[in-house]
Amino acid sequence: MRRLLAAVLLAPLVVATPASAAATLTLVPYGIDSSNQAGWWAPLETYVGGSQYAYLAFNEPAATAGNHKVAIARRDGSGNWTKLPVMNGAVQAEYVDDIGHNQPSIARDGSGRFHVFASMHNNVWRYFRSDVTGGAPQWHSGDMPDQGIGVTYPVLATAPNGDVYLLARLDGSGSRTGRLYRWNNAASTWSRIAIIGNSPSRAFYPDDLQFDSAGNLHLLWEWSVYPSSGFRHELSYLRYTPATGAFSDHNGAAVTVPVTTATADIVQPMTAGEVYGTSDAIAVQSAKLTLDGTSPKVAYRYRTGATFAVYYAWISGGAWSREIAYTGSETSAAIDITWHPVDGKRIYYALTAGTDRAFMATKPAASWVQTSVAPGVPVSRLSVERNSAGSDVLYLVDLVNLRLYYGTN
Repeated sequence: MRRLLAAVLLAPLVVATPASAAATLTLVPYGIDSSNQAGWWAPLETYVGGSQYAYLAFNEPAATAGNHKVAIARRDGSGNWTKLPVMNGAVQAEYVDDIGHNQPSIARDGSGRFHVFASMHNNVWRYFRSDVTGGAPQWHSGDMPDQGIGVTYPVLATAPNGDVYLLARLDGSGSRTGRLYRWNNAASTWSRIAIIGNSPSRAFYPDDLQFDSAGNLHLLWEWSVYPSSGFRHELSYLRYTPATGAFSDHNGAAVTVPVTTATADIVQPMTAGEVYGTSDAIAVQSAKLTLDGTSPKVAYRYRTGATFAVYYAWISGGAWSREIAYTGSETSAAIDITWHPVDGKRIYYALTAGTDRAFMATKPAASWVQTSVAPGVPVSRLSVERNSAGSDVLYLVDLVNLRLYYGTN
């Protein structure tokens, strides 16, 4: 059935949204695997040169049931699609499905080379990089620091100077740490910057990292009980300044790394009844951030029993402020946020059921407004990036029909 659906997808399709909807969607003409779903990933990269390009890293079906192959869908400025296989030697990279863990993250460095981290759930590095500008990524795992350690949840961001930064969780005894790495684009080398988070009996869960207009890197993550849990807590923030190598909190105060749950800059503190455990009723589950200039804005999914809400957090009076942007039907572990010059914060989220599932929450006045961004499409996972041309580019996963959509808003 999976391959049959993939074959149907070969015919291009453009979905025009109604005037009241926010996004215009195009069906990516390649079939996806059912394992192509995550909340933490960074599967989308954009580039604006002479025209606008988009690169969507994804899992596609393999010949063996329960396996997937790793690929990149490339859209050029004229809307033409090509597919780049992610290569492990002479064959395309192929791994066993592990839903929620084995999805690829991608970045494009200042030389036009793709960097892809894929299929790591407590596995040693599975890292691929283009050898030539725009070329299919090749196996380069031996170039990474910290060899021989299990790695999970890689997220990526490209710096204004073309360097690439990576945040990931690495295994340890008694704790799982968060580590920050840098690809020096001029020297073509990777190095570890620091272990940024390490708390006894806790596991680090990366969410996002983004650069601001001043070149600072902003980082976001959650903590769980060690060794792991689907229920996380104490959503945390950190800022790194590459020019000085300094770490700081949201007010610019110096921070010593690695931070712990006792010293981290907490965006969402524990609430009444919230505890660390493996079956908690109250928890954070996925988060993303964006910047208004240099000011961080955060969107996250917060669960209280059977109630699921989407929260928005920002800095006010030197402290984190929080409010509910959406509450109602159950949401999936899919969320993102961008900053628009007119709309301000745009929070994207997905519901687990219904005819329309992908929505954008904005606050034009006193109240939040919910807009369907993909009417009629059962979106269950998403990623969004605002490109330098001023468009929100959307990566929308339809697991019901095994389809991937590219959108602009």
